[in-house]
Amino acid sequence: MEKEKDFKNPQYYENRELSWLKFDNRVLNEARDKSIPLLERLKFVSITSSNLDEFYMVRVASLKDMVHANYKKKDIAGMTASEQLAAINEKTREMVDLQYNTYNRSLLPLLKKEQIHIIDAFEDLTEEQKKFVDRYFEENVYPVLTPMAVDASRPFPLIRNKTLNIAALLSKKNTKSEKQELDFATVQVPGVLPRLVQIPSEEENAKCFILLEQIIEKNIDKLFLNYEVLCAYPYRIMRNADLTIDEDEAEDLLKEIQKQLKMRQWGEVIRLEVESGIDKRLLRFLKDELKVAEEDIFCIQGPIDLTFLMKMYGLPGCDHLRYKPYTPQKNPKIEPGENIFELIRKGDIFLHHPYQTFDPVVDFIRQAASDPDVLAIKQTLYRVSGNSPIIASLAQAAENGKQVSVLVELKARFDEENNIVWAKKLEQAGCHVIYGLVGLKTHSKITLVVRKEEDEIRRYVHLGTGNYNDSTAKLYTDMGMFTSKTRYGEDATAVFNMLSGYSEPLVWNKLSLAPLWLRGKFLSLIEREKEHAKNGRPARIIAKMNSLCDPGIIEALYDASEAGVEIDLIVRGICCLRAGIKGLSEHIRVRSIVGTFLEHSRIFYFENNGNAEYYMGSADWMPRNLDRRVEILFPVEDEKLKARICHILEVQLADNVKAQYLRPDGTYAKRNRRGKEPVCAQDTFCAEAVQAAKEAGKKQDPAAMRVFIPLEQ
Repeated sequence: MEKEKDFKNPQYYENRELSWLKFDNRVLNEARDKSIPLLERLKFVSITSSNLDEFYMVRVASLKDMVHANYKKKDIAGMTASEQLAAINEKTREMVDLQYNTYNRSLLPLLKKEQIHIIDAFEDLTEEQKKFVDRYFEENVYPVLTPMAVDASRPFPLIRNKTLNIAALLSKKNTKSEKQELDFATVQVPGVLPRLVQIPSEEENAKCFILLEQIIEKNIDKLFLNYEVLCAYPYRIMRNADLTIDEDEAEDLLKEIQKQLKMRQWGEVIRLEVESGIDKRLLRFLKDELKVAEEDIFCIQGPIDLTFLMKMYGLPGCDHLRYKPYTPQKNPKIEPGENIFELIRKGDIFLHHPYQTFDPVVDFIRQAASDPDVLAIKQTLYRVSGNSPIIASLAQAAENGKQVSVLVELKARFDEENNIVWAKKLEQAGCHVIYGLVGLKTHSKITLVVRKEEDEIRRYVHLGTGNYNDSTAKLYTDMGMFTSKTRYGEDATAVFNMLSGYSEPLVWNKLSLAPLWLRGKFLSLIEREKEHAKNGRPARIIAKMNSLCDPGIIEALYDASEAGVEIDLIVRGICCLRAGIKGLSEHIRVRSIVGTFLEHSRIFYFENNGNAEYYMGSADWMPRNLDRRVEILFPVEDEKLKARICHILEVQLADNVKAQYLRPDGTYAKRNRRGKEPVCAQDTFCAEAVQAAKEAGKKQDPAAMRVFIPLEQ
């Protein structure tokens, strides 16, 4: 009898953090792709930098905490926290080298060809430019600066997280002492001023820029008049920004989070970036004062913090160096200004962002706020925009006397401050605000509108995969659905009763919720496909998500693959599953799509012996989503909507332009498409949305029902 395979074997898993670094490398690969317009490539370099910052502040910080606590437990790939830190350090250094290699050797020369110059040393300035820079310093920069000397009476200042600073070694002028006494000083590069400063150019039509830190360095002697500046170098630190709140002890969650946000500025230093060639004495001083370990010091071959490149993206007169901007199209089922409730009553409506505009979702809340027949509005908010029209409509609804309940998740990472502001404004307007649940993040995307119609109460529901954020809806690919079907409405009511009180329904009609039921739902759906395969019936799984790292789900997928289930996974970011390994996962294919828009939708397809089921939701296959968050999975049952989702999955599986495939050795690579028609899923959906908007008057569905055929390997 064949021994049953141990699917828990660490060899069958990829470490989560190393997988994330591979994702950031895939983003960096877009910056290295010569077929992409130049400014788009700069944007991708900027994104890799900001991604890495967040990764260090949260994930690396968490591992550091584990090491400090002497936590020895291994992860699913069999690595301890200290082993993970060592591997992360090695891979990060490789990535940063590649990042700056791309910037210095590829992008800067290409910019020069386009007469765009970023001057990285003040020695390269012309006389005229030097005069301009000096004047700019005197008029705009000098009044804002706060130089800080360090000596016996002035201790080393607290350096804020992520700020760019300049460190200098000084010696007193005109001292008679034979031994030169060295003093240390630091000055913060002010974040209130533009980091990229345009300066005059001698070439016609050329654009010249210099970085703010270079301007300060050139004039740093003016900050220390009684001293000789021996050397000056920029540096930046990254601190532990992982919020740890004991919610059981925190009587007022709002106040506790506000307190913790301030602490984020002063957490342990976990990374120090310095310019390569920094004076050794200066580096030693920084290392000692900031208490940074040697392995956490990164010497950078160029400007520290490449996020400034995002500012370059919008340069005027450079349209030829960017993709033509895409305008989200109107939804063919919704004419602007129409009564949205009447439209939803006619049948479920599918939404596909950013290809279709987010306006119907905003309009749904706006119309509900002013509709005299609407009795109540209930909504979950995780991340909202800076000037949110949804918040304004909810406040208006409360002022109009409607019952408005809003769950604002205060623990949405790096949006805590923003969400606190909105929560207070909603409360002032008369909304009932729920500040999340103890021990859980509410990540679900659901809105319920209760409306009195003739002699009955009708419920209208919006369910989605993305945040109620009108800004990110132009950048993230997400999906949603409007429905007024009774059983969805009953479940939506039960969701909000559960969030605001303690009542749980005995049964759910349509929705599946984490943390109590969703894991079981996914496992039973995977198990069902496995049983179909074992019995020779059609069995297939297609799942699209941001991340896959849940051991229980991965085990179930391995087991299903062994039984012969064909599995296609579209995973943008972290993937801890090993694909295409004989005897383990040879029926599993994984691809990652990194494109102009951020892939964010979650879609799940189960073939179910020819009776295909489609689901969408807010949850990835991660322990945090399945066990520590409130998430919603909802079925799509309307045949036209199912056909549309089927088409979307089919196009994504056919992508051979942006898709990168996970190979058995753990690396990602694009497929050779020699002799094949290029298929870019995002471009296809843009073109389809434009066409569908043009044909909005015609009764025509762009997607017919299709049968999935596995792609050739």
